[in-house]
Amino acid sequence: MQKEFINIGYGNYVHMDRIVAIISPDSAPIKRMVQNNRDSLNLIDATFGRKTRAVIIMDSKHIILSAIQTDTLNTRLSEMKDMSSKGEDE
Repeated sequence: MQKEFINIGYGNYVHMDRIVAIISPDSAPIKRMVQNNRDSLNLIDATFGRKTRAVIIMDSKHIILSAIQTDTLNTRLSEMKDMSSKGEDE
């Protein structure tokens, strides 16, 4: 089984099967969750100093901040899943 990774911006990749949710960072509960995990090793900031546009929740309880829009990440994830399912059909 081939591992598939999704580009979350600026040369950073995440294993697509480990993603639980891709969330907009605008709501108060998400901002609170990110702030509460700021000092822990579970928060990974992959924004390279840019504005956080998506929060990715992983099955390992890691929280990843991305500067890529949630819609863009969702499109990339859908495309990767489509490509991997086509590869399994062959």
